[in-house]
Amino acid sequence: MKHASIPNNWSPASWQSFEASQQPAYKNSEALESVLAELGQLPPIVTSWEVESLKKELARAQNGDAFVLQGGDCSENFEECRSEIIVQKLKILLQMSLIMIMGMEKPIIRIGRMAGQYAKPRSEDMESRGGVSLPSYRGDLVNRSPFKAEDREPDAKLMLRGYE
Repeated sequence: MKHASIPNNWSPASWQSFEASQQPAYKNSEALESVLAELGQLPPIVTSWEVESLKKELARAQNGDAFVLQGGDCSENFEECRSEIIVQKLKILLQMSLIMIMGMEKPIIRIGRMAGQYAKPRSEDMESRGGVSLPSYRGDLVNRSPFKAEDREPDAKLMLRGYE
């Protein structure tokens, strides 16, 4: 089995040397830096041992000893991040996996794609309606969906709400 090799010039910060495309333009750079600093002090959302556990499970799937089932929405908003909605999504994921276990006779690795799809890239920075151009809606992590100037302005504080 082939494995990808790590480039000699790789480091944990090497991604920062690449140009980031489709990024929101925050007018208040001080607020952005403040939010980023605050987020940097918060505990991780996913622990290192959870990451290592998933890597082991994915290796099992890569070897053909298990099957990965990933489910969730492509795009989410903060209003839908409520326990009753999440429970329903988890039930669907569980039901699908039970059917697959019966048919495949293999363990199923369930991965929920939830509570993290709050921002999406947009091909255009601006959206126009009726002769009015405003920043594109990039998701609840960046700005708000109503087509009003005050809602479409990127707001760094929304990133803190996404962490919650």
